[in-house]
Amino acid sequence: MLWNKSWSVLERLLLAAGVVLLTLCAAALLHRAISSRFALWQFDRAKAAVQARFGTNQSKTEQGVDVSLWSEKRILAYRDSLISKTDVPLGVLEIDKLRIRVPIYDGTDDLTLNRGVGRIIGTARLGETGNTGIAGHRDGFFRGLKDISMGDEIDLTTTTAKVIYIVDQIEIVSPADVRVLQPRPAPSITLVTCFPFYFVGDAPKRFVVHASLASSHVTNKQSSSSSNRKIRQLTFAMSVAHELPRGPEETAR
Repeated sequence: MLWNKSWSVLERLLLAAGVVLLTLCAAALLHRAISSRFALWQFDRAKAAVQARFGTNQSKTEQGVDVSLWSEKRILAYRDSLISKTDVPLGVLEIDKLRIRVPIYDGTDDLTLNRGVGRIIGTARLGETGNTGIAGHRDGFFRGLKDISMGDEIDLTTTTAKVIYIVDQIEIVSPADVRVLQPRPAPSITLVTCFPFYFVGDAPKRFVVHASLASSHVTNKQSSSSSNRKIRQLTFAMSVAHELPRGPEETAR
């Protein structure tokens, strides 16, 4: 009799625990669905405000972040980063073929790379001529780069312009090879992430995608001055290598 009563109590406790866990899981999934679009929504809103100020009409797009290829730790870090910091992105990087749409911020610290991709300090700023280095985590936003090919299109949009680049070189280099960030013959962007994409421990290499300017469209007058700037002559010290994303103990934690 006592055993049956104890077993009944245990069953109820386990049932209650299961309900609580399911509720927490549902809440976490809902939170991710909402927060994953927040940075892109901020950018779209800022862009719409600029366009309205200059009398341009362009439909605002809003798209969720596809995290199906991400590691669980990266998803959690991304969600936490959106709570910790909420500044508006500098722009948005899109690769339609790979279903990548990601906000771009300045810098490559952990918080920045958890919530988007980061412009590598010392490279050209968005909207300037030169070579803009952009770093991202291989188990997060840049996981899809594993399927990129020569000739693929990369779009970079700011509140004032849209620039289209075409992939013209893909290489695998050592983490200390900062040559990949130097100015190229044509205005370019260089995407950098760790390699191999699936690797336990420190990733020994960097996966680098170079893309050159194909076309640009200025959406208001403010951006015209930046499009006329000369190519910046950059000097890259070895310390820049520390700005690049590192191995999985940092990129997947």
